[in-house]
Amino acid sequence: MAASLNPPATAGASRPAARAPNVEPAGILLVDDQPGRLLTYRTILEPLGERLVQAGSGREALKLLMEDDFALILLDVNMPGMDGFETASLVHQHPRYEKTPIIFVTAVNVSDMDRLQGYQLGAVDYVMVPLIPEILRGKVEVLVELYRKRRELQQLNASLAAQNQALQHEKARELEALNESLRVANEALAARNEELQNEVAERVRAETRLRDADHRKDVFLATLAHELRNPLAPLQNALNIRRLDGAGGADPLQDTMERQVALLVRLIDDLLDIARITQDKLTLHHADIRLADALRAAVEIAQPWLDAGHHRFELSLPAQDVVLHADLARLAQVFANLLNNAAKYSDPGSRIDLEARLDEAADEIVVSVRDTGIGLEGDQLEGVFDVFRQVDTAIERSRGGLGIGLTLVQKITRMHGGQVEVESAGPGAGCTFRVRLPRRTGAQAAHSAVATETTNAAQACAASDAGADPARVLIVDDNRDAADTLAMMVRLLGHEVAQVYDPAQVEGEVERFAPDLVFLDVGMPGRSGYDVARSLRDRHAVAALGIVAVTGWGQPEDRELTREAGFDEHLTKPPQLEAIRRICAGAGRRRATA
Repeated sequence: MAASLNPPATAGASRPAARAPNVEPAGILLVDDQPGRLLTYRTILEPLGERLVQAGSGREALKLLMEDDFALILLDVNMPGMDGFETASLVHQHPRYEKTPIIFVTAVNVSDMDRLQGYQLGAVDYVMVPLIPEILRGKVEVLVELYRKRRELQQLNASLAAQNQALQHEKARELEALNESLRVANEALAARNEELQNEVAERVRAETRLRDADHRKDVFLATLAHELRNPLAPLQNALNIRRLDGAGGADPLQDTMERQVALLVRLIDDLLDIARITQDKLTLHHADIRLADALRAAVEIAQPWLDAGHHRFELSLPAQDVVLHADLARLAQVFANLLNNAAKYSDPGSRIDLEARLDEAADEIVVSVRDTGIGLEGDQLEGVFDVFRQVDTAIERSRGGLGIGLTLVQKITRMHGGQVEVESAGPGAGCTFRVRLPRRTGAQAAHSAVATETTNAAQACAASDAGADPARVLIVDDNRDAADTLAMMVRLLGHEVAQVYDPAQVEGEVERFAPDLVFLDVGMPGRSGYDVARSLRDRHAVAALGIVAVTGWGQPEDRELTREAGFDEHLTKPPQLEAIRRICAGAGRRRATA
């Protein structure tokens, strides 16, 4: 009978997959009253590597089920005493095995009713005798795998439950720890908040101190300029006297002294301009101007440096008249600074070119200053416009300068809506600085021409002042050197002069001398020039007496103060010869027509 139930395997049939070594074998309960058939079951299923347990009856099967756990039951339907259906019913009544799958084995064809009864009792499948090994093994293998998955799921659920419980406990501990840390943090935060309030208060005090220090710095710079200008005034006056009193021949010593005094004045002006720019106090006075006028003014400013180095200089202007809406004096300062820079860093006799051209495509003016001087390294190009940045301090010490001229060039150019750039092929190859400015469109070119003609007329008038009638000029300054040298210069210009060193004596001297013009120092001890000017205005009509401030204070607010005090003009020390000549000539004309 066993031979009939177990036909030999066909050649070439695939072998079943063996259980993995690290996987625990699953229990399979084999229930049949025939030992031969049990042997057949075992022979077929042993290749699966699972744990096979045999029972010869339903009762024995129930007993084994109480002692062990099984993945599935292979159950014979036709057994004496307790058949397969009754055994299945009792097995599934137990809560532990109500889900255990059962495969019924039968040697006879079962009716649909029997099959239905088997499924109702928990059967998952039927196999017929004679058994086909591959089919039985396949069914068993699938059910064992499902059993393992179910066990894994149960273990996972149990693990998750344990983890969840542990997580709840951990969260409870963390929450308790968090509450404690929050309490500590709140206490620390309260303490820190108090510290921050103290820091804020200290910062407010520090900012106040910084503002005060910044204001004191501004006052210091203005005072420094004033104090430096005061001793420069008699020096400049003395040089003007030498120039006026000379025989007209070349005097290299005179030229050297004039250049050095001009350099000192320029350094003072640059320092004050930097201070104004950093405080956004530098203002531009825009007007329609000719580009050529700004360039020629720059050349005139820079001419002493160009001459001192015996440089070969060439100026190239566009063929057409170019009009800009700009501040003439400040643009001249930009180009003069570039020319001074080129002269400073070029060997004597070097070539320096100043070229202006109109870029129609970009609708802008491009002004280039080229030199053949020391040139720049690549890493020096970016920082060349930084304030107080010196390319080579050894060179700076030998050639002069504070490292602020190019900073002013950049800042004033940007204030005009333009930009400045520099290029150099390297050390010894010279530099090219380019200033790009927006072009003034042509609607106001005619107005600019009229303004230029008016300026030319004013210049012609000033040139004719040398032959005007002499004026009576009073010099008032507590600095005797400044007063005496200015008086000598005015006398050499052909005017009658008196000087006063004590501001308390001004009114009396005015009554005695009856001047047409007063050059009045502002910062005098005991009595300021503002008070003197107001007193004189109260005594004399505006047209009858000209009052000119001659002072080391030259910032815009200083000029506003002198205007409000009744001064007609404001000259910053050291006063320029042409300004003195012009003002004295005007006073002489007024006297002649009075």
